[in-house]
Parts: sequence; C-alpha cells; structure tokens
Amino acid sequence: LSTSDGADALRLSRINSNGSILGFYRGDNSASPVGSISVTTTSTAYNTSSDYRLKEDWQPMANALDRVEALKPINFAWKADGSRVDGFLAHELAEVIPEAVTGEKDATEEYEIPAVLDEEGNVIEEATTGVRDVYQGIDQSKIVPLLVAAIQELKAEIELLKTK
Repeated sequence: LSTSDGADALRLSRINSNGSILGFYRGDNSASPVGSISVTTTSTAYNTSSDYRLKEDWQPMANALDRVEALKPINFAWKADGSRVDGFLAHELAEVIPEAVTGEKDATEEYEIPAVLDEEGNVIEEATTGVRDVYQGIDQSKIVPLLVAAIQELKAEIELLKTK
C-alpha cells in the first residue's frame, strides 16, 4: 500500500535502459509472465500476453459490423466529480464482448468492520460485517480487434460497391 497527498504515490523507474518496469504473473515463481508495463525514453506500454504460441484454433472474425452495431456507447457523468466522458456500461458491453469485462453485474461482498476499542483496549463496539459493492471493470483494449474487423468489413463492402 502506497499513499500520497500531492506527489506520486508510487514511482517506478528504469535506469539507462528501455524495457519492462513491472511484470504480472499467475502462479508460482516458475510461471511465465501474463503481462507487463514497459517503458522507453518517451513512452509507456501496457502489455498483455498475445504470443501466437499461447493460442490455437485461429479463426477470422465474422459479423464484426453486426457486433459493433450491438454496442451501446454512451456519454455519462461520473458520480464522484461530475466529469463527463464517453464509454460503455460494463454489463451491456459484456453482452457483446464478454472478454472486455471483469466482474459480475450488481456484485457485492461482505467485509469485516473491526471492533472499536477505547484507550485501554476495552471493546466499545463489537466487530461486525458490512456489505459493499464490487464494481465491474472494462479493458478498453479488448474492443479494438472487433473495431478493426468491422473496418475491414466496411472496406470490403465499399470496394464491392465501387466495382458495380
């Protein structure tokens, strides 16, 4: 846990070379990385595993335009500060691109609320449990392959119309 009020809460730096600054693994110490954050002199890349050796049964995407048409982009205001942005509602996006969404709609979890003690360590209020929301998330990068396939379908349709 790293917190700050003003300056960076966490700073990672490579000295004199480009490359991975943070690796993500699933499993024990012998596991291969499943993602990383890497830096160069001028940029940052957020990488997820995509090597062909990890994949099988490759198939071209089909009906990308229909899937894009099913997306429901919206402009919304964040409750926290009222700032407006373009995006999606996670549970709606999950219907079209489930791999772009983490979590479950309307999920909650129980958590422990610790006991309240006085200065001498006597319990004033017993420990109890509460319930909090567990929010869904979206990995926007997972939308890109569908958009590229849709553009390719549109190009093919345009080329077909040009030849008529």
